[in-house]
Amino acid sequence: MAPASTSPPAKAQVTTAPAKSPLVGGLGDLDAAVSLRLHALFLPVPRLLLKALEVAGDGRIWLPVPISLLLISTTTSSKVSPLLVGLVAGLVLDILFVGAAKLIVRRPRPAYNAADMYVAVAADHWSFPSGHSSRAFLVAAFLAAGGFPREALFLWAASTSASRVLLGRHYVLDVVAGACLGVFEAWLSSLLLRAMCARISFLVC
Repeated sequence: MAPASTSPPAKAQVTTAPAKSPLVGGLGDLDAAVSLRLHALFLPVPRLLLKALEVAGDGRIWLPVPISLLLISTTTSSKVSPLLVGLVAGLVLDILFVGAAKLIVRRPRPAYNAADMYVAVAADHWSFPSGHSSRAFLVAAFLAAGGFPREALFLWAASTSASRVLLGRHYVLDVVAGACLGVFEAWLSSLLLRAMCARISFLVC
């Protein structure tokens, strides 16, 4: 009689596959391939420059500064700047929309993303959409509508968005979706501002 096999049960040899993001298939694969190619192609770009763009679009700067200026203006004047009110409203919307989208889609960040990224909240672990891109295009579109230099603002927004792919933080589709979301948020915050101006007397609109 042949000796009994001592190999472990078949099911014990099966490894659990990592959970996949809903953003898969041909589009996701193409996006990942193009993003990796761009990341590799632009490796000679100084990382310090890309990190500077990352900091310039950081929400830890863009949210506290307008809120602080808004609070200061309320203590020094009887009128409140509508530009600051609309910008703060847009930035709050951005946090809500981006956070919800990240938690719903749950697309992992690129595997080649360096470990020098500061993660503020749990949603920052996810990649889609890019919060830096949405924030940059929100600020650019909103301030451009307020009379600030359009070309300079959108050049900064586009550079900040591109830096997310070159740093390996995001895929191309993440930043494209973020940019579109940011423009939508700017439009929505403008609508909210007009509604507030019609109802709140201390806003000089």
